[in-house]
Amino acid sequence: MGSTTPAIRGGAVRRQDTRRRGAVVAALMLAMALAALDATIVSTAVPQIVGDLGGFSVFSWLFSGYLLAVTVTLPVYGKLSDTFGRKPVLVTGAAVFLLGSLLCAGAWNMAALIAFRIVQGLGGGALQGTVQTLAADLYPLAERPKIQSKLSTVWAVSAVAGPGLGGVLAAYADWRWIFLINLPIGAAALWLIVRHLHEPERERPKKPENPENSENAAHARVDWAGALAVFACGGVLLTALVQGGVAWPWLSAPSLTLFGIGLALAGVVVVVERRAAQPIIPGWVWRRRTIAAVNLALGALGLLMVAPSVFLPTYAQSVLGLAPVAAGFVLSVWTLSWPVSAALSQHVYRRIGFRDTALLGIGLAALILCAFPLLPYPGSWWQPTLLMLLLGAALGLFQLPLIVGVQSTVGWSERGTTTASVLFCRQTGQTLGASLFGAVANGVLAARLGGAGDLDSVTRALDAGTAPEATRHAIADAVHAVYLGAAAAAALAFLVLLLVAPRRFPVRDE
Repeated sequence: MGSTTPAIRGGAVRRQDTRRRGAVVAALMLAMALAALDATIVSTAVPQIVGDLGGFSVFSWLFSGYLLAVTVTLPVYGKLSDTFGRKPVLVTGAAVFLLGSLLCAGAWNMAALIAFRIVQGLGGGALQGTVQTLAADLYPLAERPKIQSKLSTVWAVSAVAGPGLGGVLAAYADWRWIFLINLPIGAAALWLIVRHLHEPERERPKKPENPENSENAAHARVDWAGALAVFACGGVLLTALVQGGVAWPWLSAPSLTLFGIGLALAGVVVVVERRAAQPIIPGWVWRRRTIAAVNLALGALGLLMVAPSVFLPTYAQSVLGLAPVAAGFVLSVWTLSWPVSAALSQHVYRRIGFRDTALLGIGLAALILCAFPLLPYPGSWWQPTLLMLLLGAALGLFQLPLIVGVQSTVGWSERGTTTASVLFCRQTGQTLGASLFGAVANGVLAARLGGAGDLDSVTRALDAGTAPEATRHAIADAVHAVYLGAAAAAALAFLVLLLVAPRRFPVRDE
């Protein structure tokens, strides 16, 4: 009996560790659900919010303010998680997000709601980056597709369920419940994280006798000057991109001033980060071929994702004549095929490698995007639906191998920074894509309609039944041009991976 006791105890310990890891994974999925739902649930309640609080002219900042806060804080939280560990950063981020949600529910006017949405975004940056980093910490390389496919499924379900849930809450309860519903979800995630997430002790540098001149002292410092510079630079440049062509013309004084200030702050960031002992954005993020290539490729992914997610619903309603619910279905099918393809991608990259699997995925995506302008006019609903189903499958084959691959090339102390840089580039690509493709669509409409109107005003005229059939043709041409631009972004990602990324990622032994 005595000889079997260690085996019995070892089995019990392994079962306990498995249960603990399962609880942490559940917490990560709940935390990811907070961030994913927030991206979609607010949109359907905008009429009720504006009707209650006013501020129609600035309501777009409910989305822009949140997006800006998430994007500019990603690099900061990534570095902090490498310095202090994932748990304190995730707990702090979740607490800030929930505080912002509570404040949003109590907002008394549109300005207050926008400010509190920015507070939400300050926590949302920690949720997105740290959850992805912890997913890589918890699982070895062979098992990472499991957790990544689960997180992808959370995004898919949220994309489908979010608008409907927001509409139901706004119509039958009150729009404030859209934010209050975050509280029980976040509380459950926090409880599971605090109770079950136990990070291993990491070796800490010894306290030096002369900390001023010691290299070890750098490990305990936080580059707050760099964090502030990154935050200010990112905020100014992203504001210029979000508002350019919307709140003011691209070549107007406000736009040029913001871009000028942003470029000056970018110079400040470079100077500050070069002098910092432990910079928020270290130079090795761009000096290593693998990380630099993945950053650029996923930036292009963020760019091309704008075409379907922003312009396809307009196409489905204005050109195909579908109701809003049916138009949402045409878009949502790519969130069904994406996680399935991502889960199956491991069988491909284990045979041909991370880079070649991603090349296969983005190459197929480019062909599918090029096929969209070939659809007949006005066409049938199943045609764009089929293309979106195929596009989701192609992008699942592209994104997950790159994320799993790049996380596997670094150790624990660099994984948070690496993951944050990847997500930051993807978010920045989305912001750039919204501005760039909006300008493309409006330019095509102006050319087809004699220089009058933009996409928003034209679609409103169609809804009111005051626009001729030629307007539908113009909208179709505008969306086709956007899809060709998205195909060009996919081709750019293909070239970056082919020319910059190594054929075999330098995976570290675990």
